[in-house]
Amino acid sequence: MSSQDEEVLGKAYDARLMRRLLGYLRPYKMLAAGALGALIGGSALQLAQPYLMKVAIDRYIAQRDLSGLNLIALGFLGILVGSFVFEFLQTYILQYVGQRIMFDMRMQIYGHLQRVDIQYYDRNPVGRLMTRVTTDVDVLNDLFAAGVVSVFGDVFTLLGIMVVLLTMSWKLALVAFSVLPLIVFVTQWFRRNVRESYRRVRLWIAKINAFLQENISGMATVQLFRREAENFARFDAIDRGHRDANIQSIFYYAVFYPAIEVTSALALALIVWYGGGQVLAGVLTLGSLVAFIQYSQRFFRPISDISEKFNLLQAAMASSERIFTLLDTPATIVSPPEAGSSGARPRVGLATPTRPEHAEAGHLRFDHVWFAYSGEDFVLRDVSFEVKPGQRVGVVGATGAGKSTLINLFMRFYDVSRGRILVDGVDIREMELGRLRALFSLVLQDVQLFSGTIATNIRLGSTLSDDDVRRAADAVHAGAFIDRLPNGLASEVGERGASLSVGQKQLLSFARALAFDPRILILDEATSSVDTETELLIRDALKVLMAGRTTIAVAHRLSTIQDMDRILVFHKGELRESGTHQELLGQRGLYYRLYQLQYKDQEAPETTTLPLPPRLGELRQFG
Repeated sequence: MSSQDEEVLGKAYDARLMRRLLGYLRPYKMLAAGALGALIGGSALQLAQPYLMKVAIDRYIAQRDLSGLNLIALGFLGILVGSFVFEFLQTYILQYVGQRIMFDMRMQIYGHLQRVDIQYYDRNPVGRLMTRVTTDVDVLNDLFAAGVVSVFGDVFTLLGIMVVLLTMSWKLALVAFSVLPLIVFVTQWFRRNVRESYRRVRLWIAKINAFLQENISGMATVQLFRREAENFARFDAIDRGHRDANIQSIFYYAVFYPAIEVTSALALALIVWYGGGQVLAGVLTLGSLVAFIQYSQRFFRPISDISEKFNLLQAAMASSERIFTLLDTPATIVSPPEAGSSGARPRVGLATPTRPEHAEAGHLRFDHVWFAYSGEDFVLRDVSFEVKPGQRVGVVGATGAGKSTLINLFMRFYDVSRGRILVDGVDIREMELGRLRALFSLVLQDVQLFSGTIATNIRLGSTLSDDDVRRAADAVHAGAFIDRLPNGLASEVGERGASLSVGQKQLLSFARALAFDPRILILDEATSSVDTETELLIRDALKVLMAGRTTIAVAHRLSTIQDMDRILVFHKGELRESGTHQELLGQRGLYYRLYQLQYKDQEAPETTTLPLPPRLGELRQFG
């Protein structure tokens, strides 16, 4: 998460953002109205207590009327019971609504994150997006659960007390209100300083999160290069900054609340001084003075609550700004309004290996494709080639030549800058995204496994039967190590497959890809992370399972693609050579040089006497 995102909190209140936030409250407006009614009812009962005390003193205690006092006591009991009921309803409903809104908002954000294009994740760190779904939504939950509705209760209480005081004695009310300028001054000082303090605390939290995310994930490297002491010192400095910022915020709270209490005591003293004189003069009753004292004590409590809710509103505006910025980011890779059909969706379940169900499908074509991740810095330049149904094609080239970009474009994770890509004669931009991606199975070098079981990682939430899962695992020789696990297919897989070796994870990725019986199989350095024995097992399985199925294999190791029907050689974003392994060696070009570099220590007399290709300077990066 970038700490700069937390530096500017924005306006304390933004009407545009508040309207959008209240939109989440609309489905629960009846519940919100009920909570508001409970708040007003509870506030009214709070206002009634001092008045009952006035009546008890002036009407019954002064007259020594015990029966009247019994009625007052019953009235107090009824008020206490009613206050409990209203407080319970208010708290439960507001917290319930807050949790429902938080659920709705998180689901909306997560759904949007699933729709945005991959390029969005290139620009935004994972930590920042996680903060949007977790911390920022929690702040908005606090706003709905304790801010938006309850502030009406505070305002109602304040207005009610002011009306009652002015009705009872406007002169004494003005004496009580004389301390309000001091309250305003203290409150403004608190709001201004705590806002800056809150900004600093959030900034240091962002730094702590960023530091921990980076260093915990890279703990093996930290320990390997013995950076524990240095990293500890760096974290100590960041943690100290966070601690000091919190201590400073504590200072403002430590001043504000006692200041409110002192001001309240000052108002109370003025009421006793002036009101006592009024009582002695016979202008004011003793019960009215006692009621004034109780009302004044209740008067300053909502003021401090509203000041605290200002900080909540401040944080909510900042969080909502960040959340809505995320939600307003459009998804650039979308299905067309009327997506063209590319045929029936592939059947889920492993077909007979020797005769795939879709032998007639899987025709791919790159038609003068240009692509740049940004601007005019093209990664692919005028690339054209065709892969016929059932053909096996290898893709080789130096790092950065554009090999993996081909896969991203096939999957339509990115859209081409110029030209077009056809699958079974249909431009992929005219196909529904789900239907397009259902045609492919993809095996990457960095295998992504999820928490769950072996079986769920192979079927990935589909309706594959256990038999299909088992057949897929056996087809890639994963069954042997699965049977050695305590619970077989039901064995738990840790986060990112932490409990499995690199080779085992790669075998599971093969089983996952093959279980869905794809029309097109794409392998991206799929065997580069396994040992030689495992690679031989996988290659043996692939010879059978790729038969009749369109396959594109990106590889650095030529041994994995030498028996392909065709090999494409890329260099600096251009398709330079195309042919079989023997044809490319005979051309003595880029592929030939790459072959020399990989097998220079092996016995290869037919390659050591041939002259070097004319573009040797361009090929130095192959080494």
